[in-house]
Amino acid sequence: MMTFHREGRSIMLLSTLIFLVLSYLNYTLLSPAYWAFFLILEFGFIVLLYLIFQFFRIPKRKCLGSAFDVMCPADGKVVVIEEVEETEYFKDKRIQLSIFMSPLNVHANYFPISGRVCYSKYHPGLFLVAWHPKSSTDNERSTFVVEDDHGTKILFRQIAGALARRICYYAQTGDKVTQGEEFGFIKFGSRVDIFLPLGTKIDVKLEDKVKAKLTKLATLN
Repeated sequence: MMTFHREGRSIMLLSTLIFLVLSYLNYTLLSPAYWAFFLILEFGFIVLLYLIFQFFRIPKRKCLGSAFDVMCPADGKVVVIEEVEETEYFKDKRIQLSIFMSPLNVHANYFPISGRVCYSKYHPGLFLVAWHPKSSTDNERSTFVVEDDHGTKILFRQIAGALARRICYYAQTGDKVTQGEEFGFIKFGSRVDIFLPLGTKIDVKLEDKVKAKLTKLATLN
């Protein structure tokens, strides 16, 4: 079963109205004299409308992660697993794990662990392609840190890409949150970075296709 995200309601409605107008004009101007052209254009309109609707789809999934599991916050592909210096909050070395979301992926974002939001901040910025090395620090982004019941903190960050022009986020500092609960949405291509403590067991590898709420990314100590 699948539903559609509230962030897409106005876009889907507008797209449907445009589709109906274009289909009417296409039928009026090209059918039946240019039947082949009519069919080609109509097929193109249907494909575009389908792509817009599927972008905002929200499949029904149940998150079954344990208290020590870091569950995937987004659908996509693992593009970075490396030790880096995290400069915004921890200001020390962490394991960065990055997930790239193409325009064809589900773009809702979910909390990877349960706990309390102890930091949240939105940063305006650029719109470099999501796989650019500086996109994590220079692009429009929002950063969150959640502390679990065992005192472990992990940072995760929504990053806008070249096509993503709006980051939506719902979590605020002080919120009590549950693993698998939605915290945001990014429109049209983007990336999510997760920063884990050194020594964390990573359960995925580069180029793995991962799914939000279903794929276990790592196991906390």
